[in-house]
Amino acid sequence: MTFKPARLLIALLAVAAVPAFAQNVAVVNGKAIPSSRVDAVVKQVVAQGQQPDSPQLRELIKKDLIGREVMMQEAEKQGYGKNAAVKEQLENARQQIITNALVMDYVKKNPVSDADVKAEYDKAVAAASAEKEYHVRHILLATEAEANDVIAKLKGGAKFEDLAKQSKDTGSAANGGDLDWATPSSFPPVFSQAFVNLQKGGVTEKPVQTPNGWHVIKVDDTRAVKLPPLEEVKGQVQEGLMQKKVQAYQEELVKKAKVQ
Repeated sequence: MTFKPARLLIALLAVAAVPAFAQNVAVVNGKAIPSSRVDAVVKQVVAQGQQPDSPQLRELIKKDLIGREVMMQEAEKQGYGKNAAVKEQLENARQQIITNALVMDYVKKNPVSDADVKAEYDKAVAAASAEKEYHVRHILLATEAEANDVIAKLKGGAKFEDLAKQSKDTGSAANGGDLDWATPSSFPPVFSQAFVNLQKGGVTEKPVQTPNGWHVIKVDDTRAVKLPPLEEVKGQVQEGLMQKKVQAYQEELVKKAKVQ
């Protein structure tokens, strides 16, 4: 059997179309959805540990992409693609995607070394050695007179934990006013300045006013700040250093730019 020229042309076109069709998971109203989009979503889902790669997962993703494409085509038909607000959002998304690609490439080419991480950690340890943590309790009152009354009762022998039950700070009142261990920088300056010079077991002689009310503060104990081992925080230190690098890179580009 021999093909006539017309039949031969049709057969050749059909054969040529097979590889192209195989590259798509679906064609919606003439618009192809390439299989590479499914692969990209599968890779992301698997990387996040949500599900393993499977035919079922791929079928779900395929249906989702078809649904999105149908909605996209309808949105374009109704003119949303020409909407000024939509265009602005698209431009913002475009900038974000492109700059993210730039940053990822910069990070890849300018990694943070282990030596940099160790140096940064040692710097933090040195700074921490000069700072103390305080185990603090407080009683929050509505007025200065109420706070003075509490101080008088404490001087008369009343237990701080018992008086703390009347504290306006309901979160700590049931625990004797306990605010746990913290550095002074964790509190408002006016609050921390009132207790940093107190001895273990000391109570503020005068009420301390903050926007929340009037405080009576007690220091249960103090200790040197102890940082976790480098192995536990290496990732955090590395990320912080990389953020600084990227920030410096951005600032360098801004300096070189002609900004009017």
